[in-house]
Amino acid sequence: MKVLFAVSELAPWVKTGGLGDVAAALPPALEAAGAEVRVLVPRYPAFTAAFPEARYLAHFAGLGGQFPAANLFEAQAPSGQTLWLIDCPPLFHRFGNPYHGPEGHDWLDNPLRFGLLSRIAARLASRASPLDWRPDILHCHDWQTGLAPYYLKSREGEGAASVMTIHNLAFQGVFSRAVMEEIALGDEDWHIDGVEYYGHLSFLKAGLRHADLITTVSPTYAREIQTDAEGMGMAGLLRLRADRLVGILNGIDTAVWNPALDAHLAVRYDRDHLEAKAENKRALQREMGLVERDDAPLFGIVSRLTYQKGLDLVAAIADALVELPAQLAVLGSGEKPLEAAFRAAAARHPGQIAVKIGYDEPLAHRIEAGADIFLMPSRFEPCGLNQMYSLAYGTPPLVRATGGLADTVVNYSEAGLMEGSANGFVCEDATPEAILGTLRWAASLWQDKPRWRQLQRNAMSRDFSWAGPARQYLELYRRLRPQ
Repeated sequence: MKVLFAVSELAPWVKTGGLGDVAAALPPALEAAGAEVRVLVPRYPAFTAAFPEARYLAHFAGLGGQFPAANLFEAQAPSGQTLWLIDCPPLFHRFGNPYHGPEGHDWLDNPLRFGLLSRIAARLASRASPLDWRPDILHCHDWQTGLAPYYLKSREGEGAASVMTIHNLAFQGVFSRAVMEEIALGDEDWHIDGVEYYGHLSFLKAGLRHADLITTVSPTYAREIQTDAEGMGMAGLLRLRADRLVGILNGIDTAVWNPALDAHLAVRYDRDHLEAKAENKRALQREMGLVERDDAPLFGIVSRLTYQKGLDLVAAIADALVELPAQLAVLGSGEKPLEAAFRAAAARHPGQIAVKIGYDEPLAHRIEAGADIFLMPSRFEPCGLNQMYSLAYGTPPLVRATGGLADTVVNYSEAGLMEGSANGFVCEDATPEAILGTLRWAASLWQDKPRWRQLQRNAMSRDFSWAGPARQYLELYRRLRPQ
């Protein structure tokens, strides 16, 4: 089974969230399960620097519209994964975030940039590909590659079957009709079964309508997005295609997120040596300027600071959290009012609340290991990875019952603790009062060391590797292209 994996970011070189992690970890897992995968991604400056010996493969010109010419290069990732890099300096030679400039505004030519990624993906998946390697499956991810299934069917004709994965339905690639001509689309494409979406053009809508199969990143999210409340305007289309929609829970890279192997930690540990977590907590307290205390739980947050993540609910109860008593360590960036709210909380409670605005991968690992409880009260969460990292690190998560959080975190109960299923705390309501009540409950249970140790062991016993999801994806591929 040959699979062309088309994505707009790839960890560790270019990453804004879970998509980059999935793009790095799922293809090797697919290959371990027997597939042959090529990962297609724009050649951002980070890739040029990382792979100076990349080998030229092909030239693309005359793709229509205002698409500039581009070259395709091949490189080998340290994992052994084969990368195909689209080299087009006018569109992709930009540093930092792949979607917006340093001021935080989206690049105005994003339709052209990701239209080119989609256009080349479709060409490589078709019989018109200039390469001998032809995929059975074109696997596209999020709006940035959403036009690829449409181009494949409307412009290229016969070729690979297509799969469209929704990582977050909130991002839909919506643009003005005025960009149609520059991305090689015309009046014949402007209709409800084409690319038109409420009077605009939507990359994601085109992919969801024309892919042969749609997947999303957890079973619960697959059900939620078919409801008007959670469907972000796409619920009707997703209900129409419900027989082609499957939820597969993401995995995590257990070589990277493993406390027994993690070089970022003060002390490594495993399920049978959880006493070492105490030293990681002390090291984290020292690093973030918190008072070293072992008589209160330390709550950790590693996240985008956004309304979606429910972190305004935490900011609203920061003073009450300290009074539990408890401490809070926050790493992230996002909406400026939320950044300011957490900074203000840290200023009011020095030594008890610590905040670092920005992203720091090693520190993220140390928070997962050093915190006692991980906070993730998202209003909606397609899958979530940090709750799975937390479970792997014996740091029971406190989450809301939504999306992938509901699929991975089992609420504490005495029966669940004893049978090994309970692994964290689940809050139903997205209110400060509900979150605070669940925090109090978790902090109280933390004082009961034997029960807490069993909860940690339960958390660390579940397998969140990519092996299982990879097998599920291969089964879906075989439905489309029997081997």
